[in-house]
Amino acid sequence: MSTLLEVKELVVRYGGIEAVKGINLHIHQGELVTLIGANGAGKTSTLNALAGLLKPASGEIRFEGELLNSSPIHQLIQRGLALVPEGRGVFPRLTVEENLAMGAYTRKDKPGMRADLNQVFESFPRLQERRQQKAGTLSGGEQQMLAIGRALMGRPKLLLLDEPSMGLAPLMVQTIFSVIQRVAKEGMTVFLVEQNARLALQSAQRAYVMEGGMIRFNASANECLSDPRVRLAYLGEDS
Repeated sequence: MSTLLEVKELVVRYGGIEAVKGINLHIHQGELVTLIGANGAGKTSTLNALAGLLKPASGEIRFEGELLNSSPIHQLIQRGLALVPEGRGVFPRLTVEENLAMGAYTRKDKPGMRADLNQVFESFPRLQERRQQKAGTLSGGEQQMLAIGRALMGRPKLLLLDEPSMGLAPLMVQTIFSVIQRVAKEGMTVFLVEQNARLALQSAQRAYVMEGGMIRFNASANECLSDPRVRLAYLGEDS
């Protein structure tokens, strides 16, 4: 299994605050890996550094073996990284269909784009029903569907997801995660940051546990689900 993403001694700072303190992690091609931890642990800072939104203070981010630290965001997108940010980040004045088209703006293969658009509508029928509706008028769950669909339209090699279940009703969470699990089974590599630790661990193959800007623990998702430290701190169980 080839290594798609490798992070070595990554440090991320906001002003004088060190949000990420020299972490190491890797993701193999085709894996669904999750990063869990409490609020303020440094999870979003890690994702934003991987996506090019934050410049690392030090350390290395390598994608397919190439150093990405200084790459501009548009180059990262062209290389195959796609971030679905916390808060969705849809274009509110554009329609659903226009938002989805924005996800494919680097592509030239129109037949493939049409096929992927149909796949997004098949995965999220509600988006098809609202394809001409302005994104800003959608519910939070619909906007999350749209943000994920827009990212999938770029056919990314690595899909970065930041808190996809946040603020959503349970049925909507189930819909979102069924699509995440399906694209992972189809071979897309996924790195998932998720507040619902149980759901994340049930979905992923491997997991990293982050506390205070550091990776404290990493193992298979099944091992994490049975580990007393993880169960106590993140699953609300004491054994």
